[in-house]
Amino acid sequence: QVRLVESGGGLVQPGGSLRLSCAASGVIFSINTMGWYRQAPGKQRELVATITDRTATNYADSVKGRFTTSRDNAKTTVYLQMNSLEFEDTAVYYCTLGMLSQNYWGQGTQVTVTS
Repeated sequence: QVRLVESGGGLVQPGGSLRLSCAASGVIFSINTMGWYRQAPGKQRELVATITDRTATNYADSVKGRFTTSRDNAKTTVYLQMNSLEFEDTAVYYCTLGMLSQNYWGQGTQVTVTS
């Protein structure tokens, strides 16, 4: 069984930064993709960023240049460094792990950008 646990969410002012972490546990194959999605109130869940086991990354246009994802394969942990946060970044952020044609999700962590 795969379990994903996010941490690092919270309240931040516009222009501020937060760093999210997601630790995966269970049977994790070396070939996988980890990433982040978010869901704002009243909106569909959307891709934020992904990173493969070979550290190839992909970002949503709305976060390019502001967010950076990285991973520690030894710890099966993925990070999302969020800089220059905007009101529109307010959402629940979900960690995801894809391997062997299956996707696993964390429980989500709230990020609120407020003045």
